[in-house]
Amino acid sequence: MTAAFGIDHPLIAVRDITALRDRLISIGFKMTPVGQHPWGTSTSLAMFRGCLLEIMGIYDDCLIDEKPAGDFHFGRHVHDHLEKREGIALTALHSTDSVRDAAYAERVGFRVSGHLEFGRDVTLPDGNKARTKTTLALLPDAAFPRLSFFLCQQHRPELIYVPAWLEHPNTVHGYAGVSIMARDKDMGAMTGKFSRLYGAPQSCDDGIAFETANGKLRVLTRTAIEARNGPIPASVSAEDDSCIVVLDLVYSNGEKLEKCLRNSGAEYARHGREFRLLDPTQFGNTFLNFVPG
Repeated sequence: MTAAFGIDHPLIAVRDITALRDRLISIGFKMTPVGQHPWGTSTSLAMFRGCLLEIMGIYDDCLIDEKPAGDFHFGRHVHDHLEKREGIALTALHSTDSVRDAAYAERVGFRVSGHLEFGRDVTLPDGNKARTKTTLALLPDAAFPRLSFFLCQQHRPELIYVPAWLEHPNTVHGYAGVSIMARDKDMGAMTGKFSRLYGAPQSCDDGIAFETANGKLRVLTRTAIEARNGPIPASVSAEDDSCIVVLDLVYSNGEKLEKCLRNSGAEYARHGREFRLLDPTQFGNTFLNFVPG
């Protein structure tokens, strides 16, 4: 299982969650039905062991200020970022004790606005029904709003990481890492922000990388991002803010993955054993790369 502060799930906010869900299913993900949070956001998930892929939309903008965590409103945060553009608006880090981990995050310089608890009804593969329980500890960042985080504790992980739900036709089973596109003037602040949580960074081409308990968190220049993945979407460029724009997902069977990609009609390129989707605007302004592991 993923340990504390490992990458749990970046949250891809989109205006049409059904369309993106269908697109992800077409490339081989097993997605949950679209559900609803009490603060106005809709959600669909692809489950991995100890982490997940989440897409989110707004189903009722009258609810976006419900259930605040201190001065942070989860629904409004997603709504306001989505008003500007689609993309990753918030990122979850794994926790098995959100109170303990939030206290540690606060000690190393993160601001903790508060906690949220919620649950959702699930029907298990054997037909039994149960209800999950999740606690979030919100870590908003006023300087870099799209790099706000939250700790995510699943109190009943057996209702989340159900073996039948972890098997995807494309054989994707987790994260190798995520990449932040950082403005040059923000690189120093990014180094300080994440060094306090993960320790000293490693150097890499045109940036730095931190080792989390579940994959690497890279902080890269735009040049490095585009050299690997191609042009940044126009709406991301226009916003000109440091943000996560790349998800590296781990697969186990290249033939099955490529069959899913080919049958979906999605544009992709193969570089050795790595597969890269070429149109991030089709996936919430997010580059999806698939690497073996």
